[in-house]
Amino acid sequence: MSANNNANQLNQKSADLYRMVMKDHLCPYGLKAKDLLEREGFAVNDHWLETQEETDAFRSKHSVDTTPQVFIEEQRIGGYDDLREHLGKAAKSEGETSYRPVIAIFSVAALMALAVSWAAYGSVLSIRVGEWFIAISMCLLGIQKLQDIESFSTMFLNYDLLARRYVRYGYFYPFAETFAGVLMIGGVLTWFSVPLALFIGTIGAASVFKAVYVDKREIKCACVGGNSNVPLGFVSLTENLMMITMAIWMWAKA
Repeated sequence: MSANNNANQLNQKSADLYRMVMKDHLCPYGLKAKDLLEREGFAVNDHWLETQEETDAFRSKHSVDTTPQVFIEEQRIGGYDDLREHLGKAAKSEGETSYRPVIAIFSVAALMALAVSWAAYGSVLSIRVGEWFIAISMCLLGIQKLQDIESFSTMFLNYDLLARRYVRYGYFYPFAETFAGVLMIGGVLTWFSVPLALFIGTIGAASVFKAVYVDKREIKCACVGGNSNVPLGFVSLTENLMMITMAIWMWAKA
């Protein structure tokens, strides 16, 4: 058994990792690189750069601008993103578009709707699950926009027809979406929430349809905030159509 262990240790791949570990700074990418190497079966020789002087000397010696730096078989691989690419892992490119933020929001909204239904009725099969899903989605999407309303309103001007005519509408929209969602969750003030959701949803749907399907423009959606990389298109149109559907449904119920 001991001989087998010794053989495994001899055959184990090794890597040298140089990362900043200081009293006032622990490099997060260094920790991620160490974790990735260990998960990939590497024995990691973990070299700590404990002072700024050590870090500067290391960078100068190897002609690099950043740490961490990974070496495998004495060949410099680079930083964390370079390591992921070297190991065949998917690496996100700068400016790359992704639907992940929207998928996360809609998934959590669905789970929250089921949880609320269970708390209210003791069942996840109530008719209000669909209502709560849309209303909660509106609130979560609104929160994303409200985190940085200045950036959102700027990004919104790229395609929204009403915001281009009345710039302040870009500031109004996130509050309107969130407030309408809150009212719809509670099923109160329907006389106010329904026309509000119908108005912003209709303008939004028309704006997205024109930008994407008529003008054929490739721009990023402001749907999850001003710094998102979500492509404007089907998801953006779906957000607005959901608001329209919810408004019509609640209007019919009332």
